[in-house]
Amino acid sequence: MMKELTKAEEQVMQILWQLNEAIVKDIIEKMPDPKPAYNTVSTVVRVLEGKGFVDHKAYGNSHVYFPLVSEEQYRKFTFDKMMNNYFSNSYKSLVSFIANEKKLGVKELDELTKLLDELKNKKS
Repeated sequence: MMKELTKAEEQVMQILWQLNEAIVKDIIEKMPDPKPAYNTVSTVVRVLEGKGFVDHKAYGNSHVYFPLVSEEQYRKFTFDKMMNNYFSNSYKSLVSFIANEKKLGVKELDELTKLLDELKNKKS
């Protein structure tokens, strides 16, 4: 069962998805300033390993970390969780929320309608 990530864990995963594999120093390099301490990032990576999100290959004293969970898998997990928790699995509620909350204009709504028509035609 996949677990939700903390903000720090998600930040590290975003970098690992981008790099495919990295040592802790590579991850820190990609982080915005002020950069966290090496031990902080190292701890986050080990927690991710414990959660089954990453694994490592050892080269001497160096550990090269790589994702076990793809960005697409995690995106689907978080989307499904959001749909269930906030929209009662109703896509109508989701689209209504987006249209109202983001104050979509006629142009954006037309684009959404066009996209839905294209998707319907693919399913026919």
